[in-house]
Amino acid sequence: MDSKRTLTQNELRYFLALALAPKIGPSVFKAIIAYAGSAEGFFNIPKGKVAKTPGVGPKLLSLRTKEESLLRKADEVLNQAEKEAFQIHTYLDKTFPKKLLLQEDGPMVLFSKGLKNLNFNRTVGIVGTRSATSYGKGVTKKIVEQLQPYEPAIISGLAYGIDIEAHRTALQQELPTIAVLGSPIDQIYPAAHRNVAESLQTKGALISEYPPGSKMVPGNFPARNRIIAGLSDALVVVEAAKKGGALITAEIAYSYDREVFAVPGNLQYQFSEGCNNLISRMKASIYTGPRDIAKALFWEEPGEKKQEKANLDLTNRSNDEKLILSYLKDNDETEIDQLSHATSIGLGTLASHLLTLEFEGIIKSLPGKKYKLLI
Repeated sequence: MDSKRTLTQNELRYFLALALAPKIGPSVFKAIIAYAGSAEGFFNIPKGKVAKTPGVGPKLLSLRTKEESLLRKADEVLNQAEKEAFQIHTYLDKTFPKKLLLQEDGPMVLFSKGLKNLNFNRTVGIVGTRSATSYGKGVTKKIVEQLQPYEPAIISGLAYGIDIEAHRTALQQELPTIAVLGSPIDQIYPAAHRNVAESLQTKGALISEYPPGSKMVPGNFPARNRIIAGLSDALVVVEAAKKGGALITAEIAYSYDREVFAVPGNLQYQFSEGCNNLISRMKASIYTGPRDIAKALFWEEPGEKKQEKANLDLTNRSNDEKLILSYLKDNDETEIDQLSHATSIGLGTLASHLLTLEFEGIIKSLPGKKYKLLI
C-alpha cells in the first residue's frame, strides 16, 4: 500500500500554515488532517464539525481566524526554500522517511538539504557524549569502518564528540550519513562543523523539523533525539555519562522497538557509566562488532549469496495464515500496515496471527513493526 503523493503548491501552503501554528503537536495535527481531510479543510469545514476533532479546543479553533497571517508565514518559508535550495517533506510525501511514520510523536514536516529522498534501506544511529575520550572516538571510527561493507546510512546529530566522529568517518568510508539538527535548517550548530555539514549533503542530508528563521532553543535538542532514534534500525551508544542526550536517545529507541547496543567501558570512567547501565538494565545489548547488528537485523553478510526460500507447506494452514505467509514469501521485510492492506486482514486479527507464527519460528518481527519470513 502506498497512497503517498506530492502535494500541490496550494496544499503545501495550507499544510505549512497549520504545521507552523503554535501549540499544535504531531498527534493533534494528524487528527485534524484525518478528520478534516486536509489542512485547508480545517479552515473551511463548519466550526461545529471541526470542534469534534480529538484534541481541538477553543484555542486551536481560534487559529481559523488567523488563516491569512498563517498563510503569509507559510509563503515566507516556501520562498526561502526556493531561494536557499532546501527541501520540504510532509508526512504525506513519498520522500518522507517511512521509519518515522509509525511514531505517534513523529514530526509533521521535515526540512532538508542534500538528497531529496530520505528513505534508506539500512540505517545505524551512533550517539554518545560531546566530551568524547580518544578511546570513544577511536571506537566510533572502528564501528563505522567495520560497518562499511553492509552499506548502511549513518545517523547522528552533528554534535561535538561521538556524533561528529561518526559523520566524518562515514564520509571517509563513502557511506551516506544523515545529520539530524536541533537547530533550524538554515543554522548549522555548532558552526565549527559547517564543513562537515556541507560535505555530507552529497551522499546524505541535513534534516530538521524546525523551519528557517525560527528560534533555536535548548528544548529542540532533546526533541530531535526521537528523530535520530526513529530513523535508526539499530542504535549504538559509544560513550555516555549517567545522564545526557545519548541516554535519552537510547531510551526512546528502546521504546520504539529498535535494536539498541552499547559499548561497554571501564568501570572507573565517567563516560562508561551510561553505557554500562543500559546493558545492566537490559535496555541495550553489548556491542562487540558489526556482526551483532547484522545478526539482530537479519542482514546478509557482505558477499553472501541470498538464499532462496524453501518451498513453504501451506496445507494445514488457515486461510488467513495462507494469505500472510504467501505475501511474506514474495515480499521481504513487510510493514504490518502494508500486510494488512495486501491481505485484507484487520490489524487486530493480523497481529494475533503474526504472534502465533513468530512463536512457531516461521516469521521474525523486525524494528519498525516489520515482519520477515524465516523459511
